Amino acid sequence: MTNKPSIAISHLGCEKNRIDTEHMLGLLVEAGYAVDSDEDTADYAIVNTCSFIQAAREESVRTLVELAEQNKKIVITGCMAQHFKDELLEELPEAVAVVGTGDYNKIVDVIERTETGERVSQVSDNPTYIADENTPRYRTTTEGVAYLRIAEGCDYRCAFCIIPHLRGKQRSRTIESIVAEAQQLAAEGVQELVLISQITTNYGLDIYGKPSLDKLLRALGEVDVPWIRMHYTYPTGLTQPVIDAIRETPNVLPYLDLPLQHSHPQILKAMNRPAQGRINDEIVERLNAELPDAVMRTTFIVGFPGETDEHFEHLEAFVRRHEFDHVGVFTFSPEDGTPAAEMENTVPQDVMDARRDRLMAIQQEISAKRNRAQVGKVMDVLIEQENPRKGEAIGRSARFAPEVDGLVYVDGSAPLGSLVPVAIVDSDAYDLFGRIATAADLKAHALAGVR
Repeated sequence: MTNKPSIAISHLGCEKNRIDTEHMLGLLVEAGYAVDSDEDTADYAIVNTCSFIQAAREESVRTLVELAEQNKKIVITGCMAQHFKDELLEELPEAVAVVGTGDYNKIVDVIERTETGERVSQVSDNPTYIADENTPRYRTTTEGVAYLRIAEGCDYRCAFCIIPHLRGKQRSRTIESIVAEAQQLAAEGVQELVLISQITTNYGLDIYGKPSLDKLLRALGEVDVPWIRMHYTYPTGLTQPVIDAIRETPNVLPYLDLPLQHSHPQILKAMNRPAQGRINDEIVERLNAELPDAVMRTTFIVGFPGETDEHFEHLEAFVRRHEFDHVGVFTFSPEDGTPAAEMENTVPQDVMDARRDRLMAIQQEISAKRNRAQVGKVMDVLIEQENPRKGEAIGRSARFAPEVDGLVYVDGSAPLGSLVPVAIVDSDAYDLFGRIATAADLKAHALAGVR
């Protein structure tokens, strides 16, 4: 029996890409391949690319060129493979295969075909595949956290977004399938599950005839995992049943990731955002009233074609008024094949950059204020790193989602992947600082909760 080639996988892009990477790792390991992250010694380098915006494509191209210069056999997977399947094989001789976003489950077959000398294009025009709890998976996250994909694809047609072309139409997993995988992950010691899809509040619409996120959350409430966090919760989908499920399911965190993109009705209409006129003060105020302890994260795009100073000032006032806990700001990126790429009245890059910097400066002050309000509290922290040299552990509170929000630096040591009570003693604009809570800290915290 001949030895199988060794394979390294390089992951780029979002957590959806990360799950694809984890399934490819699981499938390859199950098939007997030696897989690691050492691209220098591997026979094959799989690059799971991102193509969401220009900056992501540039990062993917840099990685591919660097590997090509090392004369590696390159397998290009992910969104860039889906987007540019023909061009990549033509322009990169070192590429032995391209694998689309709906074809990563065929990675073992692809490698076997390339071993015979074939250059493989395995890209479905309309992705339909979604992995389930029976698909092998090798997690690449820290001990305590795992992403859990509940659906794939998107049926919206936002003017700036190419995701439906790259990922296909929405296809949800059943509640039973998701709960089964959640139980598997809980058995591995996972403390936090992060639910992801393109529009999480639309979960189940395609298979149950109506959005069913509330039913999914209540079912996941029976899984023995302390934290369940949701990403990409479109605000108009946060219906009363969903809000009730968040409030009444103890392990579902009141963390609302709201992809608002803008505040001005004219820009939202130009973006072709669903329920364009309803992204306003009323919806944010309703969420604050219904879930007063909720942590809110959102993202905005500045410089969309036609955005005037007046439009931006509207957005600026919106951010000041609502004081979101976390905000991400992106400059508009024209994507070929989207309506926005053909729009007139484009905004110069230097103006977009200045607007982004202005909005982030405002948010930095708000974030610092939000974090200062946590000083003196005791909160559970999920420990994910340790720095023995400084005698500290590094983790996250329920306020912070992995990779996109801040960290909690803890004076003391604790097992990786554990939830420990931490007394917060200091803060800055992005992070919190504390110590392992003492009995006195816990008593004071309990008394404060009673008052």
